[in-house]
Amino acid sequence: MSIKVLYFAWVRERVGKAEEQIEPPADVETVGQLMAWLARKGEHYAYAFANPKVIRAAIDRSHARAEARIEGANEIAFFPPMTGG
Repeated sequence: MSIKVLYFAWVRERVGKAEEQIEPPADVETVGQLMAWLARKGEHYAYAFANPKVIRAAIDRSHARAEARIEGANEIAFFPPMTGG
């Protein structure tokens, strides 16, 4: 399963890229598992996903929780919490 992953704000800065196409292993089934898998990809990813509780995610442009399943997703975005004004 190939998924386009987008990184925004400080997540992008820490990972070092705005987007990439990935193929997570079959046992990565949720957003939380995807973040954990990405954190193991290298130093920059580990830094970006060091505290996954503060990272927000969206699956195909809809907000998603850590337990949301990623099966069938075309695009997953990771970003820090946003504040409004």
